[in-house]
Amino acid sequence: MSFDPVLLAVIQNGLRQVASEMDLVHEKTSFSPVISEGLDRANGIYHKDTGEVIAQGETGLPSFIGVMQFSTQHIIRLRKDLEDGDVILVNDPYLGGTHLMDVRMLAPFHYAGKLWCYLSNTGHWSDTGGMVPGGFTSTATEIQQEGLRIPPVKLVRRGEIDADILAMVLGNIRVPEERLGDLRAQLGALKVGARRLTELLDRYGADVVEAAIEELKARSERLMRAHIATIPDGVFEGTSYCDSDGVVFEKLAIKLRMEVRGDDISFAFTGSSPPCKGPMNCPADLATSAIYVAMKHVFPDVPINAGCFTPIRVTPPRGTFLDAQYPRPCAGAAAEVCQRVMEAVFIAVGQAMPERVFAAPFGTSGNFSLGGYDPVEDRRYIMYMFSGGGYGGWPEGDGLTNGCSTLSIAKTQPIEILEQHFPVIYEEYALREGSAGPGEHRGGFGLNYRVKLLRGEARASFVMDHGVTGPPGLLGGAPGGMLAIEVGQHGTVSLPPHVSKGEGYVLEPGDWVQVRTPGGGGYGEPAARDPALIARDIRRGYITPEEAEADYGRRIAAE
Repeated sequence: MSFDPVLLAVIQNGLRQVASEMDLVHEKTSFSPVISEGLDRANGIYHKDTGEVIAQGETGLPSFIGVMQFSTQHIIRLRKDLEDGDVILVNDPYLGGTHLMDVRMLAPFHYAGKLWCYLSNTGHWSDTGGMVPGGFTSTATEIQQEGLRIPPVKLVRRGEIDADILAMVLGNIRVPEERLGDLRAQLGALKVGARRLTELLDRYGADVVEAAIEELKARSERLMRAHIATIPDGVFEGTSYCDSDGVVFEKLAIKLRMEVRGDDISFAFTGSSPPCKGPMNCPADLATSAIYVAMKHVFPDVPINAGCFTPIRVTPPRGTFLDAQYPRPCAGAAAEVCQRVMEAVFIAVGQAMPERVFAAPFGTSGNFSLGGYDPVEDRRYIMYMFSGGGYGGWPEGDGLTNGCSTLSIAKTQPIEILEQHFPVIYEEYALREGSAGPGEHRGGFGLNYRVKLLRGEARASFVMDHGVTGPPGLLGGAPGGMLAIEVGQHGTVSLPPHVSKGEGYVLEPGDWVQVRTPGGGGYGEPAARDPALIARDIRRGYITPEEAEADYGRRIAAE
C-alpha cells in the first residue's frame, strides 16, 4: 500500500499522542510524587500477535521500551484467556520486568469486536513490601526479601476489579492507601488510551492504521540500518563495572562485545561476572532493553517502534549476572546495572566512532528511600528519591550538569514537594564543585544534597553506584568524580561499608544523609582544554586554582 506522506505522519503522531495522553493521565492522577512529579512511568501500544511496541508516550521512561515489549510477549504466551475488559497486573522481574517496584498493567484492546492490540503501562510504586521501606534493599539474597512478587494475574475481569486480588496486593505493602491511588491512576490511563485509540481508528479506519503501522516499522528499520552502516565494520569492546552486589564487596564486570557487519550489529556479554548473591542481578530482557536505549542515544532520530530494534541482535547472557533467574534478587537491576550496560555500549561505540558519543555519564539513579512514621500527621510514609549527575563531555562541548539518568527522562522531584509530603528538610541542594572529569571538553558536574529528618523515626536505605570507580573519560579524558555517601546519627558520621549501598540506618530527629553524585567523564586530553574555559570555571567556583593545576597541568588564574 502506497502512503501519502502527510497521512502517514498524521497516523504516526496520532498513535504517539494516544500513548502520550495515557502518560499525562497517569502522571496527573497518581498519588505518589515519584510518578506525579518524577514521571517514573511509561505507557504504550503493543501488537496483538507479536507483542512488539507500536508506539510509546513521548515522556515515558525509555528503559521501559524494551521491557514492556518483552512483558507483553510473556503475557501473550502465558495468558490465553484474556477477554475484553480484562486488565493484567504483574511485576515479576523474570517476565519482562525490572525490579518489583515497577508494576505493569496490560489490557487487551478490542475494536469492532476483535482484538486489535494491547495497551500497557508501568509505574514505579514507592513500595511493594519487602525487608526495607521502598524495596531498595542492598542485602537481599533472594527475591522474596525484596517484596511482593506478582505473576500475571487478572486485576480486572470484564471491567470489574477483582476485590480478592486487590486485597491481597494492598495487604502486603506499606502505605496501601497511596498505592491504591497509583493503581487507579494506571487503570485510568488504560481507559483513556482505549477511548483515544477508538477515535483514531474511527477516523482513519482500522485497515489503514494497520498498514501504516507496518510501513512505520519498515521505515524505522531502514533508518536504523542506515545509521548502523556508518559505523566501521569490526569488533569493538566495552567494559564497565558495578561497585559490588551489596553483599560481597567485589566489583561486577560487564564485558560487552559489539560486532558490526554492514547494516547489522550484534552484542554479546561473554566474560561478564557470574550471578551474584546480592540484588544486582539483572533480567536478560532488561539488559537487552538497555542496549536498545543506548543505541537510541547514539541515533536519536529513529522513531520508536519495533523496527528501530530489528537490526540489533543480542546474544542471551547465559551464566552471567545479566541473566537473573529465580530466586536471584534484582532490586538494583533497573536503575543501576542497566546504566552500566549502557555505559559499556557507549565505550564500545566510542572506539568505533568517537565523534558520535559522549564520555561516560554519571550512571546511577541514586536510589534513596526513607520510610517511617510522622507523629504530627499521624501517618506512615515512604519517600523515594532519585537524583541527577554529570554527563560526559562530547565533541562539541562540556557535559550536561545535573542531568537525568541515561535510562530515563524522569526528573528529580522538587525538594519543596518532598518537604511538603514528608517530615524532612533539605539543608543543602547544590552543584557539586570539582566533580567533573577533566578533558578538552570536561564532564558535567554532579549534585550535592543533604536531607535531615525533622520528627519521628525513619529507616534509610540506598542502592547507588559509581562509588568505587568514576565514570570513565573518552579519548584521553579523565574519569568523573565518584559517588560518596555519609550518614549522620547522634552526632557520629559513618560511611557505608559498600560505599554506594547500604540499609538499616535508623534515623531520629536531627539525623541526616548526605549524597554527592558523580560527575561525567572528560572528552579529549585535558592538556588541550582552552585556558579561557578553565579560567571561567575557576571564576564561577566550579574548581579551585589548585584543582585546575592538578587536573590540567598548568596554573591559571580566574579572569
